[in-house]
Amino acid sequence: MVAIRGATTVEKDTPNEIKSAVGELIAQILSRNNISAEKIICVTFSSTNDLRSYYPAKAAREWGLFTVPLFSALEPDIKGALGKCIRVLMLVESNVKPIPVYLRGASALRKDLSAVYNVAIDGPAGSGKSTVAKKVAEKFGIICLDTGAMYRACALKCLTEGVSVSDENAVNLVLRDTVVTVKNGNGAQLTYLDGVNVTDKIRTNEISMAASTVSAHALVRSKMVDLQREIASKTSCVLDGRDIGTNVLPCADFKFYLTARPEVRARRRADENAIKGINSDYDKILKEIILRDSQDENRSIAPLKIAADAVVIDTSDMSIDEVVSAVVCKIQEKI
Repeated sequence: MVAIRGATTVEKDTPNEIKSAVGELIAQILSRNNISAEKIICVTFSSTNDLRSYYPAKAAREWGLFTVPLFSALEPDIKGALGKCIRVLMLVESNVKPIPVYLRGASALRKDLSAVYNVAIDGPAGSGKSTVAKKVAEKFGIICLDTGAMYRACALKCLTEGVSVSDENAVNLVLRDTVVTVKNGNGAQLTYLDGVNVTDKIRTNEISMAASTVSAHALVRSKMVDLQREIASKTSCVLDGRDIGTNVLPCADFKFYLTARPEVRARRRADENAIKGINSDYDKILKEIILRDSQDENRSIAPLKIAADAVVIDTSDMSIDEVVSAVVCKIQEKI
């Protein structure tokens, strides 16, 4: 069982406005949390003292909650509080993380939930940005968009077609009609290449190096950046990559640059491979990381660099939880 909170407001204290606002609030809570009305256990409403023409619970009953226990209460007058506001606490049968819903004027109560905002996390390979991005997204209940996975999918397509990732003209021909999409799968991003789930196929060292080369081509970057911007314009999300804060979303609300010493990043990658049962050579990984850093920093299109307004965090001697805590604290300072 989980509890889902929400709130909304009305312009005037009339039955019709309250019915409309309550119906919209219930529908949005069910839709955004992907649950059916049958999963509702009970609903508790509270409304500010300036709303007396109609009980929110009665409005919910008329909306269609016929078999659910409902309760309404009037809130005491509080100086400076948001007026004409209806709050709700809905208990439902579910084990997923609840998504609160704040509509209309009530959006001012939770700007972190109601407004679309983006978090850009940049940094070199092995700095921990992907793991941190996922955990930060979980903390705020928003989407984590793995931009690197998109370029990896493009690299996989080229390698599968036997095309050299260094041959820009050949790459452009292969990717001209290629479709890369992302979906949410139980809180994790699933990457699709021409309709096929390639999430697991794109996590190899070969694909990693090829993605660095492919991502430097103008057509590839243009295609992927357009997709990333489209997604970010519609929903709050965390994006990690190498040029998010400088190129993809230069107006992102929050920008971070994670880095670490090359030796530390190489050791992390070797340890990750060991956990997966993959034998790897530390010295080889270190050389690959240094080479990729050089490629990313010196490419002519959107190179890896620190945005002027980014918060820089050296993760060399920090745990993942410590990095996540530092990022979350910085975001909360502004929300």
